[in-house]
Amino acid sequence: MAVVSPFAGLRYDPARVGAMAAVVAPPYDVISPAEQAALYDRSPYNAVRLILPREGDRAAAAARTLREWIEARVLVADTEPALYVYSQRFTLPDGRALVRDGVICRLRLEEFASGVVRPHERTFPGPKADRLALMRATGAYLSPIFGLYARPGESLRNLLGPLGAPALDVTDPTGCGHTLWRVTDRAQIDRFRDALAPETIYIADGHHRYETGLAYRNELGGAGASTWILACLVNMEEDGLVILPTHRLLRAPRRLESAALAGVLEGAFTTEALGEPAGRPAGAIDLVLPDHRLRLKPTAGAASRLAHLPAVIRALDVAVLRDALLAPLGIRADELAFTHDDAEAVAAVASGEATAAFLVTPPSMETVRAVCHAGEVMPEKSTYFHPKLADGLVMDLVGPPWR
Repeated sequence: MAVVSPFAGLRYDPARVGAMAAVVAPPYDVISPAEQAALYDRSPYNAVRLILPREGDRAAAAARTLREWIEARVLVADTEPALYVYSQRFTLPDGRALVRDGVICRLRLEEFASGVVRPHERTFPGPKADRLALMRATGAYLSPIFGLYARPGESLRNLLGPLGAPALDVTDPTGCGHTLWRVTDRAQIDRFRDALAPETIYIADGHHRYETGLAYRNELGGAGASTWILACLVNMEEDGLVILPTHRLLRAPRRLESAALAGVLEGAFTTEALGEPAGRPAGAIDLVLPDHRLRLKPTAGAASRLAHLPAVIRALDVAVLRDALLAPLGIRADELAFTHDDAEAVAAVASGEATAAFLVTPPSMETVRAVCHAGEVMPEKSTYFHPKLADGLVMDLVGPPWR
């Protein structure tokens, strides 16, 4: 069963830091070097100084900063445990305005073999080692993982009832709104805990942090609060859950040779010359080159190149792209960059920053769930849940020296 719990969160004191919009940050793994510098300049208290310090020894720097901010009461722990209802307001490129509601809470760590918590993407040793060093040094969850559950027809606000006045309401520089409520009412907490108990939790974002949490718990022998991880849990049935595509860009100076490309496409894809297409159907891959654009549709020949994969993975556009096109062309993962915006991908090719772009469609939420239930994992960079959770809203002290 999924076990959730309230906790006494560690939060910024606005009287000390000023505008909260200046201290929130995106998750560490989507922060570019340029954005890291901009976040440093935005405020001396921006959360980037905890989640992605620019000092050589990031873990030591984060631990030092965390302790200084707690001692100076820049960060203050709430006096009683709470669930933190978190609502994000955002607008998609097509103009649709959406709201995504979730609950930031403690989630009991479970081994994946139990089936209570399920991953959908692969992880890599480097990021896990980096995050584990940060956990050891700070003894804190500085960022929540993003988890999903499925309760059709149930609104979080209907389940919990009135929330009262928000503890925080801020709009970040991208225009995304973030509102946080503290829920301390025992009946509301129990309703959420009981509703989540029979559910499976699917990790949307934060696979590396979840596996780091398991390792940290095991190092401490399950002592104190190390059996929990900080999580934001969202009902996947709500309209505000959006998955954007993750397009692949071939970094310059690596180029696609015409003869090699034609050889790989032959017998595996049909091709159609495009101008400026209005939409891209599922299963199609748009190849953007400096002087033309092609729509590729896989055939039985492409399917044969994916025969070694589980059936649920073979249906993914990113798997078709990787195994039926990129791998036969000898293109390695480290030769690729990524973007979630069609126009940005096209512009990168036009400017020469990339020599080709491969535009895909995102998997559906039903596909993500099917992959999880099959016990499989998608290729890296298969999903991009939008918008990202903001860091700096609430943190959790779980290990030495805090417990």
